[in-house]
Amino acid sequence: MKQVLSILFILVVIAQFQVITVGCANIIAPMGGPKDSLPPQLMEVRPADSTRHFTGKRIVFEFDEFIAAPDNIQENLLISPLPKLNPVVTSKLKTLTVVIKDTLEDNTTYSINFGSAIKDINEGNILKDFTYIFTTGSTVDSLTVSGKVIVAETGKPDSTLIAALHKKTDDSAVVKERPRYITKLDKEGQFTFHNLPPGTFALYVFKDEGGQRKFMNRGQLFAFADSLVNTTEKKSFTLYAYPQQEKEEKKKDTAKPKAPVVKPATNKGAGVGQDKRLRLETNLANQELDILGQLEISFKAAPLKSFDSTKVQFVSEKFEPLSGYRYITDSSNKKITLQYAWVPNTAYNLIVDKDFAEDSLGHKLTRTDTLQFRTKKEADYGLVRLRFPNLDLSKNPVLQFVQGDQVKFSHPFTNNTFNAKLFIPGEYDLRILFDTNKNGIWDPGDFFGKHLQPERVMPISRKLTIKANWDNEIDITL
Repeated sequence: MKQVLSILFILVVIAQFQVITVGCANIIAPMGGPKDSLPPQLMEVRPADSTRHFTGKRIVFEFDEFIAAPDNIQENLLISPLPKLNPVVTSKLKTLTVVIKDTLEDNTTYSINFGSAIKDINEGNILKDFTYIFTTGSTVDSLTVSGKVIVAETGKPDSTLIAALHKKTDDSAVVKERPRYITKLDKEGQFTFHNLPPGTFALYVFKDEGGQRKFMNRGQLFAFADSLVNTTEKKSFTLYAYPQQEKEEKKKDTAKPKAPVVKPATNKGAGVGQDKRLRLETNLANQELDILGQLEISFKAAPLKSFDSTKVQFVSEKFEPLSGYRYITDSSNKKITLQYAWVPNTAYNLIVDKDFAEDSLGHKLTRTDTLQFRTKKEADYGLVRLRFPNLDLSKNPVLQFVQGDQVKFSHPFTNNTFNAKLFIPGEYDLRILFDTNKNGIWDPGDFFGKHLQPERVMPISRKLTIKANWDNEIDITL
């Protein structure tokens, strides 16, 4: 009997333990639901989208969730046709209200694109490019104009630009007038104008500085279409952007330059730590010279007032005099270049007398000094052979090796190959410049009065990695 009672006691304890365990499991906090990744959805708008004979001043949008206050609304908001007065946009809870301040034109289709301004208040999910359309006439205009913009110097897109349609087609209108229609470029540089009426317009592209919606003419990127846009014709446009210079700057460039005014050095501060030493810098790296270039000596503080090449000795490692070299001073008088046919892996000395040079501030060397350096070895470079089977030589192509935003080396083609026994190792982007005027460099356009398009550059998608002491042979099909 006692045995039976013991078994029953054990069973009761186990049952109670299970109840406690289940009870403890029930108080664990439940896992959260899925994260909200959907932008606000429009539930109702008053007046309705695509309303005809619109006469109101207020548009009210109701969404399915709470929305945040519109972000950078004047930058995001695109209204076509472009108004003189921007509307006032406010939000409260799930409601967005637009109050029109401008006088609406008769028989005109308007579109309001909110860009990235509308987002929910919790997760910040953006309702991108939400657009509302209405017309003051009986029909909604539905014509479109599309195209693509390429930065001419790099061959790449720039999504910070805007495209603009001007009703006035004279050159000065792009500076003096605000455009009739504007639209933004996407990340691929493509654009589309929607809800256009029949008509003829001038098409431009520029940087929208400060939301002014017009070309400010300050060396900013600019592009123009060669022909006027007829909205009834199905045609896609490709525009090439370049930094358009101000006409005033060009006039200054053509004027006779004035002699620079050099203020004489004063004794103010003399004896109180004033540094009168001539400071110079070279293009050497670890006292090594790139044999594909030349030795450059730069003066940062001020341009040189005098330079006496007879007080500079260019000698070998054993201090034996060398010949066949020359010095070149640049137009700013702040750089001297020593040109010579350098021998790889060779030591040189440049002995500079303390009176070899003086800058416009009266700075000179305090003593005669010697610059010792060595040229790089051939093994420090890579061999490069590039073949371009389908290169069109009639377009005067120039091969550009680019690092960052700088063209490090360029090669005008005479055939469809590029060969270099010695080339500086590194990773390069490649571009092909179509050199219209055959001067070897990229030239921008000039719109005002000339309508001259910029020279074009085609980027090559394949990167080139050049290794030292290595044969780099590649075929590139354009």
